[in-house]
Amino acid sequence: MQTNIQIHPAIDNPAQFNGGELRCQCQRNPVVVKVTAQTAHNHACGCSKCWKPEGALFSMVAVVGRDHVSVTENADKLVIVDEKAAIQRHACKVCGVHMYGRIENQGHPFYGLDFIHTELSKETGWSKPEFAAFVSSIIETGTDPEDMPAIRARLVDLGLEPYDCLSPALMDAIATHTAAQK
Repeated sequence: MQTNIQIHPAIDNPAQFNGGELRCQCQRNPVVVKVTAQTAHNHACGCSKCWKPEGALFSMVAVVGRDHVSVTENADKLVIVDEKAAIQRHACKVCGVHMYGRIENQGHPFYGLDFIHTELSKETGWSKPEFAAFVSSIIETGTDPEDMPAIRARLVDLGLEPYDCLSPALMDAIATHTAAQK
């Protein structure tokens, strides 16, 4: 098999994307979070805890190593939304936007990852959404259950496989972590 076949410069040698800045929606003195790496497992999330833009049924959330996330401006405006939640969502107390979510429990399978909303960035090149998680949960926030077949069909049309939990790869990661703890 020949290994030196060149398909396209952008495909054969993709540009490295090294993150960018996330900004809350405040017009003055926004919270700014610097992210210094590409995200993974970007997805549409229907859970009732995630921040969603006005009028959206789902949030768009990805993960990145917590060592690649830092608040660079107006950290004093951040507050944890629910101190008892597994994911400590740090939101701007003025506009309400969730800037990042952090897991502090070192025994949690996703410890070391922060959850971020890449749509809060002006930079392009972030990982694309791969699936939809917690789809049924949008019923909890007011969606008519009769609309669910059409919503799932739309997600499939967009190439986002709908799950009522996480994607198989993430569920495997959780199971692997759990097995290793035993």
